Amino acid sequence: MLVSLWKKFLANVELRRFVVLIGIILVLFLARHMMSIILLTFIFTFLVLQLVSFVRRWVKLPAPLIVMVVYALTIYLLYSAVTKYLPVIADQTVKMVESVYQFYQNPDYETNEVFKWLNSYIKTSDIMNQFKGGVAVALNYLGSIGMMGVTFFFSLILSFFFTVESHHMFQFSRLFLTSRYAWLFQDIYFFAKKFVNTFGVVIEAQVFIAITNTVLTTIFLGIMKMPQLPTLAIMVFLLSMIPVAGVIISCVPLALIGYSVGGIQYVAYILILIVIIHALEAYVLNPQFMASRTKLPIFYTFVVLLVGERLFGTWGLIVGIPVFTFFLDILGVKSIGNRKVKQTEKH
Repeated sequence: MLVSLWKKFLANVELRRFVVLIGIILVLFLARHMMSIILLTFIFTFLVLQLVSFVRRWVKLPAPLIVMVVYALTIYLLYSAVTKYLPVIADQTVKMVESVYQFYQNPDYETNEVFKWLNSYIKTSDIMNQFKGGVAVALNYLGSIGMMGVTFFFSLILSFFFTVESHHMFQFSRLFLTSRYAWLFQDIYFFAKKFVNTFGVVIEAQVFIAITNTVLTTIFLGIMKMPQLPTLAIMVFLLSMIPVAGVIISCVPLALIGYSVGGIQYVAYILILIVIIHALEAYVLNPQFMASRTKLPIFYTFVVLLVGERLFGTWGLIVGIPVFTFFLDILGVKSIGNRKVKQTEKH
């Protein structure tokens, strides 16, 4: 009887894959404390493999050599950032905060009725206690920077070992597909391929979108002679990794700094810039980089971001859209296509 039920279960592909998917979700839930290292390792591995494939189209170099050059360059850039640019960025960030603080301490602003109302509201509300609580949260985040650095380092190491011997990794992994429990690993491979097709494409496209947004925004901010450009560029890049909402969120600090530098006129310039960048992302960059495969209505995008932030915290803002698109593909609602990571077979 049990043997018959087991055979029926194995023959029912839809039920079998549903059970496997639930099992994968359960395992990931149990390993949620390692989610940062898992996601970072996947992102690094995917991007490096895509870069290797791109380079090998033009230059027939051994894949391990390209990988070693990429990681050596990455380590050098990280070392330069920590030893040379990080202190400068930290100093500029402090100056930026001081300039905004000094602006609000300027007695001239009392002549402005808007600032009088804001000052009265702050005095009569509980906003200062909330601000103190926010500072405490910020200090806790600063205390976790060291742990995040360790996570980043281990993710970099793991992705290096995967990519430097990717041919052997893919070859060895195929053995599971012909093992005694081949059905299980075939179903896992089915979901893994779907995951790469959705998550990988979205992350890769979002990186290009973030770089484009950052370059364009930094150029315009440089023309406006805004202070602390490196700090602002990093902020814009990190926020641009959040689909759609990131550009809008960056409007608040940019408008604040713009007002402290050039008044209402600069705020208007910033708002116009944000509208142009948002339109460029929505109507040019998203269709171009996503190839219309993952384009979602803005309503769905914001709902997914809100739910993702609640479920996964900061990571939810970055991975919420890819995960949602993955389930759309699994459910057959919207397929992302057959894009997959190219395996470097020849060395």
